[in-house]
Amino acid sequence: MSTVAATSRSAELMARAEQLFPAGVNSPVRAFRAVGGTPRVIERASGARLWDVDGNEMIDYIGSWGPMILGHANPAVVAAIHEAASRGTSFGAPNAGEVALGEKIVAAMPSIEQLRFVSSGTEAAMSAVRLARAFTGRDRIVKMVGGYHGHADALLVRAGSGATGLPASAGVTAGAAADTLVVDYNDLDAASDLLGRGSVAAVIVEPVAANMGVVLPQAGYLEGLRQLTERHGALLIFDEVITGFRLARGGAQEKYGVAPDLTVLGKIIGGGLPVGAYGGGARIMRLVAPLGPMYQAGTLSGNPLAMAAGLATLQRLTPSVYAQLEGAGAELESGLVLAAAKAGLDARVTRVGSLLTVFFDDGARFARFFHAMLDAGVMLPPSQHEAWFISAAHGRAELDATLDAARHAFAAVGGADA
Repeated sequence: MSTVAATSRSAELMARAEQLFPAGVNSPVRAFRAVGGTPRVIERASGARLWDVDGNEMIDYIGSWGPMILGHANPAVVAAIHEAASRGTSFGAPNAGEVALGEKIVAAMPSIEQLRFVSSGTEAAMSAVRLARAFTGRDRIVKMVGGYHGHADALLVRAGSGATGLPASAGVTAGAAADTLVVDYNDLDAASDLLGRGSVAAVIVEPVAANMGVVLPQAGYLEGLRQLTERHGALLIFDEVITGFRLARGGAQEKYGVAPDLTVLGKIIGGGLPVGAYGGGARIMRLVAPLGPMYQAGTLSGNPLAMAAGLATLQRLTPSVYAQLEGAGAELESGLVLAAAKAGLDARVTRVGSLLTVFFDDGARFARFFHAMLDAGVMLPPSQHEAWFISAAHGRAELDATLDAARHAFAAVGGADA
């Protein structure tokens, strides 16, 4: 694998993109504002690797922010998409693929008896909150500081790694944010206090926080939220857009043994194509139109291409794949910890399964680390407050190359501080 060098074509395309899109991108983190420099414009991907328009090859730990758990352009997934596309790309009517994929999801997550497909995680979270309000007859929701559940107005309150205000985005009215209450992740006492005040429809939480870097639930935290919501008549919503089918086949709720009332899914259940879903017990889901008064609809919901890609992905997530992912994650974690220690750096690695984050004590050190890794041909998420995603395509060669690059990158960061 060659060292990343030439970037002129990426720079040229980004200059053109800046005339078309805000900051030249269609999602903020892609702009490299947290790390500086010019984003790489990607031309193709295969397995665990990306190639940019300048021909540079990179080991990828973004994985389209999670869904590429089998690796990019997995042959079975690509074949399923091609076959589905040959029959038509969108019907706006029921199709067999949504039944098959829905059955796979329900079988994997016992807390979901019925579900509704949508087109994104944002749409799924927004709909789950609306449904919780319809079911309980209450208005308020509780979310965690730094928890990101998409960009619906009510959920953009202290959301994600960049959140500093209340609400966290211009254009979100005070009224839209008024019924959203926030507490720190892992703070059961604060959650208990808010729920005790009444009028809370739901608590929505990433069971493993992954949009402020990977932050694990403390022992008893998820169980405590389950008990509190039951005691106070609120619903517990797990946002498993990132953790669903990644930490285990049944997601974080299987791994930690806590069953939510509603689950939000996305990314991975479409094998990389746009999709989302929300689901839960039938007594709750019966309120969704046309059976009930909670309205939600979507022309592209259950899109046959996304259903085919998702089904092909989930069919291949066997116990051996999860064992492989756990092994790769553990090896990468231990190697990163050792490399940082040898460089004398105060860097912490937090991991669960195939999700991990390297935390530095400041953003400038992470930016230097990021660019040293990129120069060595390793693409990391361009913010230290994001998760790295390991795929089943990350094999011996990729892990060895990543750890070799990390040893040099940590040393470079340490040297810069000396």
